Amino acid sequence: MEQNNRDKTERLTMTVEEAAIALGISRATAYSLVNQGRLPAIRISDRRLILPVKSINELLASAGKKD
Repeated sequence: MEQNNRDKTERLTMTVEEAAIALGISRATAYSLVNQGRLPAIRISDRRLILPVKSINELLASAGKKD
């Protein structure tokens, strides 16, 4: 029962690797976007970053817009 609820819950974050796959870019490019500040990330330990799904969606939405 608990597993069914977990499956139905929408995730709020992704790993850098998952974000790279979702965006169709390399892992190195995803880390580069994080380091440039273009893709906000949350450091949860010395070696682990997570990215809010919302920020990934915002990056995609702004990709076609001109400044």
